[in-house]
Amino acid sequence: MATRRNLLVMGVAATTALALSACGATAEKGGSGSGGNGEPATGLRIMVPNTPGGGYDTTARTAAKAMEDAKIATGVQVFNLPGAGGTVGLQRMVNEKGNGKLAMQMGLGVVGASYTSKSSATLTQTTALAKMIEEGGAIVVPKNSPYQSIGDLITAWKANPKAIAVGGGSSPGGPDHLLPMQLAKAVGIDPRQVNFISYDGGGELLPAILGGKVAFGASGFGEFLDQVQAGQLRVLAVTSEAPIDALKDVPTLKSAGIDLVFTNWRGIVAPPGISETDKQVWIDALTKMHESAEWKAELAKRGWTDAFVTGEAFAAFLTEQDKSVADLLKQLGLA
Repeated sequence: MATRRNLLVMGVAATTALALSACGATAEKGGSGSGGNGEPATGLRIMVPNTPGGGYDTTARTAAKAMEDAKIATGVQVFNLPGAGGTVGLQRMVNEKGNGKLAMQMGLGVVGASYTSKSSATLTQTTALAKMIEEGGAIVVPKNSPYQSIGDLITAWKANPKAIAVGGGSSPGGPDHLLPMQLAKAVGIDPRQVNFISYDGGGELLPAILGGKVAFGASGFGEFLDQVQAGQLRVLAVTSEAPIDALKDVPTLKSAGIDLVFTNWRGIVAPPGISETDKQVWIDALTKMHESAEWKAELAKRGWTDAFVTGEAFAAFLTEQDKSVADLLKQLGLA
């Protein structure tokens, strides 16, 4: 255990040093972090529970920069603590009980991983701060696919679920796994019959779809925009509530008669047992960030859907998501 602890400490130290240079500021030692009297909050740290460059990392560093640029907070540190689908970071978060200066960037993938990794730490143990964004999914096929519509695909899939391979850029319990499983349930297919092939991110999923190794792919729509615009892929449906501007001619699942809305969301949580004052510092800072021109510009630039809710509303959402994901994964024998 001592060796493991030392390795974790060394990893956190190294990634924190990297984050400091990326953010261009150093947190004030012993800063109050109050952010009161209109002054910027200080001493805030955001942990990313996966590797640099991923969706959580991008969101956290974008949020930190927006808070810095808008003078909402100073010296915001972002550091990475990857492992076990985000549950190494989740365990660290739960262990940091009462630490009001620390928060964790997270999302739907961590909810699933907490079950598939058999984590003793759960998101319901954390302090909910804010849900930030959502990103709709897409059901995509190669340009030469025989499926011209989502209806064509579903008909073939229902006829022989095991013969229709679906690819996703996440491991079981992640968003790209949960999406086809929920789609299967919505159209009357037993999720246990789904032939799901896991790929390590969109970079590996894309050539699998283009090369016909899977009949269709399910992932965030942003993963495929370049290939769709180049005519290499076709999007049969998006999983958001409303049509997506970048894919204006593509129907939603609901408009195609399938009762399912699926979005991959991201939010921020804090350790359990933090003070109400520290909780409010975070919520105030994130609320001001959400209202800033800097953050709104990033939403437009990155195609993120604003889904901002804080405090108890986010806590209720987390509880609902936790139950929904747990129920599905139990049905699949993964939890």
